[in-house]
Amino acid sequence: MKLVLIGAPAAGKGTQARKLIARYGLAYISTGDMLREEVAKKSELGLNVKSVMASGGLVSDEMIIAIVKERIKEDDCKNGFILDGFPRTVVQAKKLDELIGNIDKAIYINAPDEVMLERITARETCPKCGASYNKIAIPSKVAGICDVCGEKLEQRKDDTLEAGKARLKTFHDQSEPLVEYYNAQGYLFEVDGLKGADNIFNDIAGELGERA
Repeated sequence: MKLVLIGAPAAGKGTQARKLIARYGLAYISTGDMLREEVAKKSELGLNVKSVMASGGLVSDEMIIAIVKERIKEDDCKNGFILDGFPRTVVQAKKLDELIGNIDKAIYINAPDEVMLERITARETCPKCGASYNKIAIPSKVAGICDVCGEKLEQRKDDTLEAGKARLKTFHDQSEPLVEYYNAQGYLFEVDGLKGADNIFNDIAGELGERA
């Protein structure tokens, strides 16, 4: 099964991806995670990505496509995968079609901008183990402390209100045509992002059935 997750920043794509992985045994491909790894390594790509991410912009198609092309060659992708953060544009979607053929489903988690901004500025991550939380939607058990390893949580530098607004504008400008693209092909499944994580997953699982 080859799935694409579409949604604005903080729509809950990562949460749904984890649930889908547990249900269907798919590989998880997050371009955001892969780019942050490059930033952490301070590679040439990482240095270029850092300034773009900090300002709320999107990394170039060439950078993203190169990373994804190598990732889907790995063994854990043979039984299927979930793409989170790619494709973001119709150009990228067409390139993905060239790489893997048709996808099985494009899942669009839709929610209002004002909700997304609240979630973006409430996000926290663990610098040690990488676990992610949201003070509004998915808070840690102890405020500011990671449930997994006990490390103090931090806010990403690109999760400010200003960067959040820029990222939402970019999403609408570049990714909404992607929704139309997959809808025209008959692959789109849209779900209400305000329903809550469990209800959203139930809707998605109902659409996918037991395909693998």
